[in-house]
Amino acid sequence: MNAHDTAPVPPPGCPAHGSGARVPLHGPEFAADPQAYYEHLRHYGAAAPVELAPGVEATLVTDYAAALQLLQDSGTFRKDARRWRAFNEGRISPDSPVAPLLAYRPNCMFADGADHLRLRQAVTDSMARVDTRRLSRSTEQISGYLISQFATRGSADLLGDYAKQLPLFVFNELFGCPADIGDRVLFGISGMFDGVNAEKATAVLFQAVGELVALKRRKPGDDVTSWLMRHEAGLDDEEMVHQLALLLGAGAEPLRNLLGNTLHRLLTHERYAREGGLIDEALDDTLWENPPMANYAPHYPAADTELAGQQLRAGDLVLVSFAAANTGPALSASRQAGSNRAHLAWSAGPHACPSKEPARHITVTAVEHLLNELPDVELAVPEDSLTWRPGPFNRALATLPARFTPVRSARRAEPGQAAAAEREQPANTARPAEHKGMWSQFLNWLTR
Repeated sequence: MNAHDTAPVPPPGCPAHGSGARVPLHGPEFAADPQAYYEHLRHYGAAAPVELAPGVEATLVTDYAAALQLLQDSGTFRKDARRWRAFNEGRISPDSPVAPLLAYRPNCMFADGADHLRLRQAVTDSMARVDTRRLSRSTEQISGYLISQFATRGSADLLGDYAKQLPLFVFNELFGCPADIGDRVLFGISGMFDGVNAEKATAVLFQAVGELVALKRRKPGDDVTSWLMRHEAGLDDEEMVHQLALLLGAGAEPLRNLLGNTLHRLLTHERYAREGGLIDEALDDTLWENPPMANYAPHYPAADTELAGQQLRAGDLVLVSFAAANTGPALSASRQAGSNRAHLAWSAGPHACPSKEPARHITVTAVEHLLNELPDVELAVPEDSLTWRPGPFNRALATLPARFTPVRSARRAEPGQAAAAEREQPANTARPAEHKGMWSQFLNWLTR
C-alpha cells in the first residue's frame, strides 16, 4: 500500500476532497456536519492543516492532550496577533471575514506576560464582583420582556427573538449602559458577528464604548465598567475601551450560542422532556458535544517548534478545536467515568474564559424562565431541516423555530435599575437610527 492509499480522505462534499488541499472549515458542508470533518482531521494526528476562510491557512489542534499543552505553555505559544507571519507578509486581506476575530487589539486576549497578567487580573476581579442574585434578577427581567414580545403569537424564533437578544441585554445592564449607548452597543455587536456592514458596526461599538468610559469617569456606578475603572491596575481610557469591547463582544456571542444550543438540545432530545428538570445536564451535554465556540484560541509559536509531532514555524497561526478535543477518544473514558466538567469548552490555562460562572448562571436562568413561561414549547419544524451558521469559529443555529400555546404577556419587572440607568443618560444624545433601539424599548417597558 502506498502513501496515496493511506492519505486521509475528506468527507463527501468537502471542497478539499481528492485535491490534497487544506481542509476548509467554512461553507455549508462544514456547518452541516462538523463532526465528520473532525473525524477526518484526526487522521492527520493531533493537529491538522485547515483553511479558515479563502486564503487563510492555520493548524488546528484536535487532540485533548495537545490542546492542553498549547493552552498552558505561554512561553512557547504566544497570543499577540502581531506575530502572525501570514498577516505581516501581506497574505491576509484586511477585509477577510475572519480578520475581525483574529486581528490584534490591545486587550487581555491578545496580550502576553506582564501585560496580560495586569489586564486579565483587572477583568477577572471586576467580573468576580457580579452578584448572582442581581444577575438572576436582571436575567429574569430581560427574559420576561423578550417573551412578552412573542408570547401572544404562539410561535417564535428562539434564536432571533430570544437567545440572540438576551445576552446583549444582560451585558448592557451589568456594564451600566444608559439607553442611547446601550442601543449602539447592541447595534455594533450584532453587526460585527452577523457580518452586516461589519466595518461600520465595529466603529459604532467602539464609539459607544468610548462614550461609556467617559460617562463613568464623570459618574461611576455600581457596574462592571466602574469596577474595572477603579481597579488597582489603573487602566487608561484606551485600555478601558478595548477591555470593555472584548467583554461585551466576546462574551455576548458565545453566550448567545450556548443558550441557543442548549435550547436546541432540550427540544430535540426526548430524555430531557421525559425525565424533566435536567437543564444543568443539558447545558453540560451541550458544552461537551456542541460547544458555542467550536474552534478558536489563536496562538503563535514564538520560535520554530514541534507540537505533538507537528512541525510549526514561528508566527504560524495555530487554533484549538474545542469541539474535536471534547468528542475525541481521549475524553470518552473520562466522561463515562463521571468527570462531567473535564471538557475544554471554557478553554484552559491563563486565557481561560473569565466569565464561566456568570455564563452558566445566565443560561440556566434564561432557559428555566422560558420553560416556566411556555411549558409546552416545542420545535416547530423537523430537526433535520434546521441549518447552522457557516464559519470556522462559532457553532450556532441560523434559526430555532418553536411553537407553544399563546399566553398573555409576561409580568413586568421592577423598574428600579432601569430608572437609575435612565438617570445616567447624558445630555445631547441625539443619534441616527440606532437611537431608540432595542435597549431603549426595554428600559421604557420596565418603567411603564
